[in-house]
Amino acid sequence: MKFLLILALSVGLSLHAAETRRPSIILVMPDDIGYGDFACLGNPLIKTPAVDAFWAQSLRFTDFHVSPTCAPTRAALLTGRHEFKNGVTHTIYERERLAPDAITLAQILKAAGYATGIFGKWHLGDEPDHWPTKRGFDEMFIHGGGGIGQTYPGSCGDAPGNLYFNPAILHNGVFEKTNGYCTDVFFSHAIEWMDEQLDAGIPFFACITPNAAHAPLQCPENYFAHYKGKVPDETAKFFGMIENVDANFARLLAKLDEWGIADNTLVIFLTDNGGTFGTKIFNAGMRGQKVTPYQGGTRVPSFWRWPAKWKGGRDVPALTAHIDILPTLTEITGIVPDAQLKQQIEGLSLLSLLMDPVAKWPNRTLVTHVGRWPYGKSADFKYQGCSIRDSRFTLVNNAELYDLQSDPGEKTNVIADHPAEVEMLRATYDRWWSAVQPMLINEEAIGPKVNPMKALYWQQFGGGPDEALSKAMDPARSGPKRE
Repeated sequence: MKFLLILALSVGLSLHAAETRRPSIILVMPDDIGYGDFACLGNPLIKTPAVDAFWAQSLRFTDFHVSPTCAPTRAALLTGRHEFKNGVTHTIYERERLAPDAITLAQILKAAGYATGIFGKWHLGDEPDHWPTKRGFDEMFIHGGGGIGQTYPGSCGDAPGNLYFNPAILHNGVFEKTNGYCTDVFFSHAIEWMDEQLDAGIPFFACITPNAAHAPLQCPENYFAHYKGKVPDETAKFFGMIENVDANFARLLAKLDEWGIADNTLVIFLTDNGGTFGTKIFNAGMRGQKVTPYQGGTRVPSFWRWPAKWKGGRDVPALTAHIDILPTLTEITGIVPDAQLKQQIEGLSLLSLLMDPVAKWPNRTLVTHVGRWPYGKSADFKYQGCSIRDSRFTLVNNAELYDLQSDPGEKTNVIADHPAEVEMLRATYDRWWSAVQPMLINEEAIGPKVNPMKALYWQQFGGGPDEALSKAMDPARSGPKRE
């Protein structure tokens, strides 16, 4: 325990001297799937029996929000603070790299004695000094970039020629050529790793973050066939990818039962942004989708199951968010943040709501910003692609006000009717914008000339330009300044 306390203090936390038996924790977060992409939440076409059954057993946050795109959500979830304060304002162009001084949830739990692993999408920096193994994860089994096979100028990108079938996956710094569909591969490796931790008697924190159902839409044929002809082909592939995620989730939950640990394992299921290819079929009455500041861009499912601690099958209506996950898990695991970590955390612990879904909850404000402005143009985008909301109103782009109690679909702009509310939200947003400016550390970052994932792949397996082999891992990371 003395050794754990030394580790804990090194990342800014301490442990309760007397703590209850801590649960293992599994966070499952598939990609680009929206609130309306599950049968249990009203989708009339898709088949998601495992998630539906899990929903029935869980506490369900019905007004839970994340960021409007992939990397920002990951940055906020792992740190308990808005992504801009972690330097993350985009998904590419070095603006997806997590700030080096940010303390992550994985670091916190590792210092408290948890084994930590991530399986799937990382998307917070592809250079070795930004890998999950540098941010608190013992086990790293990931693809590069924002999607398997995707590459952009600079550091963000995956192994060359990668596909969703038989992908090359970076496993603790070495590429492995796998066999099978990517989602199956990620869940299989996560299950194998969890089994090893159980044999060793170590509680674990497993982040299972498959790239599905992110584009490109590559789907096993048998799943695609379930929807072909019922919807456009791209949506049929998208739904098929979701159904495959559901089948793997069923396999994971069955393993927990088989191992006899389901009661004392906290399983959290959510998605990383609003919907994409399924929103035209069903979007739960919401306006917008991924890459928008409307409810459809940020509201996602958030289901929490821990049978040993609370009764499931109930909804939690409070306004909650991804930044709340870190403080919730620190409280659940008996970790007390010190001053450094307290200063970082902006979220609120959800434990009181998990124990009592109608517990008293503050009227808070949450800021959404799509980011993604052109190089050097952040000042021009202060009021573009943004929203700030409280438990009733949302102010969008500094020009639209919606009363979410009477108009959850954000159809009627009532900005002229509520001047006091507009003034309050606008002033809060202006203070927030000013506060984050010094923290946008990646805005002028210069990426490497050659993608580091490709360079590592070529070093292992041969091929690629000579320049990549000689220069890609250059710590100076010299490269053209992006205009």
